[in-house]
Amino acid sequence: MAGYEWISFTTDYGTFDGFVAACHGSIARVAPQARVIDVTHHVPPADVTRGAAVLAQTAPYLPPSVHLAVVDPGVGTARRGIVLTTPNGLLVGPDNGLLIWAAEALGGIESAHELSNKDWTLGDVSRTFHGRDLFAPAAARLAAGAPAADAGPSVATPDLVRLPDPVVTIGDGWIEAEVLTVDRFGNVQLAAGGSMLSGLGPELTLNGNVRARRGTTFADVNAGELLVFADSADRVAIAVNNGRAVVVLSVRPGDMIRIAERR
Repeated sequence: MAGYEWISFTTDYGTFDGFVAACHGSIARVAPQARVIDVTHHVPPADVTRGAAVLAQTAPYLPPSVHLAVVDPGVGTARRGIVLTTPNGLLVGPDNGLLIWAAEALGGIESAHELSNKDWTLGDVSRTFHGRDLFAPAAARLAAGAPAADAGPSVATPDLVRLPDPVVTIGDGWIEAEVLTVDRFGNVQLAAGGSMLSGLGPELTLNGNVRARRGTTFADVNAGELLVFADSADRVAIAVNNGRAVVVLSVRPGDMIRIAERR
């Protein structure tokens, strides 16, 4: 089996410790020919939703890969490790919802397998570092050409853990949507698709009293003003030209924002 030349790697491990390097080492010991693309290791600790969103919005732009993702607050518990097969790559990580959105972005789940083959681990498996001892070696074996079915028994797709669907409501002249993510620039990304802006005019209010303008790029508003736009992931997003929308709006992921035409 041909396998994959690339492994993408997404975690909440940060880069101040040796966690990421240890996982790279596990990959290199099993599949030294594989090349690793580090998507990010700065997902907020244990923020599965943020990790899922970042992976789903990045994976379709990468070469065909094994996508290794570890944001795993349930490490060491009864939660499963899984391998998901899609038309455009494989995904490896915990069964906590982290992989599902990316799998859908890669064409949908064709099959799922529990990662339980003890021959795929490297030595004793730490109760608190499955990234190094379980998931990274598995991703490497898959990249080297091992069939996903060799990872362990099949899992019915409906039995996989899924994150709750983000809340989005649309009405005549308004959108109400959940904050999905906040990026390092302070831009606030909502769960609503970018096309939902098509029914709104240029002058808007946020949550009833904060003025904003609809546009397509940051320079469409003056410095310090709020912009509502469709971002590069085709989600409704809110930014401040030369500022941080998350500070102006005082929101965090999971909060609701109502965008309405200014009357």
